[in-house]
Amino acid sequence: MGKIIALANQKGGVGKTTTTINLAASLATLEKNVLVVDADPQANASSGLGVDIKQVDCSLYECIIDHADVRDAIYTTDIDGLDIIPSHIDLVGAEIEMLNLDNREKVIKNLLDPIRADYDYILIDCSPSLGLITVNSLTAADSVIIPVQCEYFALEGISKLLNTIKIIKNKLNTRLEIEGFLLTMYDSRLRLANQIYDEVKRHFQELVFKTVIQRNVKLSESPSHGLPVILYDADSTGSKNHLALAKEIISKNTKDEGGR
Repeated sequence: MGKIIALANQKGGVGKTTTTINLAASLATLEKNVLVVDADPQANASSGLGVDIKQVDCSLYECIIDHADVRDAIYTTDIDGLDIIPSHIDLVGAEIEMLNLDNREKVIKNLLDPIRADYDYILIDCSPSLGLITVNSLTAADSVIIPVQCEYFALEGISKLLNTIKIIKNKLNTRLEIEGFLLTMYDSRLRLANQIYDEVKRHFQELVFKTVIQRNVKLSESPSHGLPVILYDADSTGSKNHLALAKEIISKNTKDEGGR
């Protein structure tokens, strides 16, 4: 049974999509079957994995609003074992259209349940908001990765996100756990980055991933080529960081399964 992990932070520009794309590609490289669900209307995860949005007939939007078969929305990518359900700008309006639906917080969960067994990991790239689609994503997920940018306002807004996670855990999804806080855009030369790292570590202790995603030019360039960094430059720091993160997640989940 696949594990569903949402990547969420209502603060924009913290590296959610970059992490989703590259963690998914790294997990697939490590021979896991992976599905990315692009739940952000900006559809950056879709284009970052080489999907031409204009050519997409069936996206997450059609599945939510028109009850399209979720399997019709699954597209393959250039990496073996990595599929994607793309997003569409229409998803912006979906939140309003969903208001009249029964069980509106569980639409994405109900979509993913029938295909869970086909994948080892399903990663949901959430939009930078705490709207109904993000609530849906967190209700569908087993756990959540929270990317935290190593910059001055890093911890601002995290309490709001943690409060949302707590409410969802209490009311909609009792199994939701925090997979980990992931420090992104880390530059060891900056004193501030090291201070943020220490502060996040002090606050959240063992919930912080050992792997840190460093600032890396290749990582920034790869989406414009529609490629994850592991295909764009496998020797880059960005590629190595995400591979290390994938190994850390696999190891953690193997231990958890062993302990059950």
